[in-house]
Amino acid sequence: MKTLTRMMTNILSDQLEESKVFYTRLFDFEVDFESDWFIHLISKDKQLELGIIQAGHAIVPESTQPNNGGYYITFVVDNADEVFEIAKAKGLKILSEPENTFYGQRRLLLEDPNGTMVDVSSPIPHFEF
Repeated sequence: MKTLTRMMTNILSDQLEESKVFYTRLFDFEVDFESDWFIHLISKDKQLELGIIQAGHAIVPESTQPNNGGYYITFVVDNADEVFEIAKAKGLKILSEPENTFYGQRRLLLEDPNGTMVDVSSPIPHFEF
């Protein structure tokens, strides 16, 4: 078996700048690299990465360009309610306000500028099944 050394999610986007602002304002991402077709974000602790790629760029196979669905991104944070307040203050699209789930997470759902659903969750303290 090959050793896994890194994993990164890439979002196809027609709105690079708006996507960059969305993810850097809500989470602790910093811009590590930026060009006219790709933005690489990395968390301040250098443990998490997120790529944003221009959907129509030659590097993206044509067969995948029109289909940007079938997935969503989950970010686990210390306090989902704090992210909700930021999202609300910035006028971001909120799909559902924070609520406690049956599986021990406080969860809110947002939509990023590309239409990607973003699940923001935080563990409920002292939760037991």
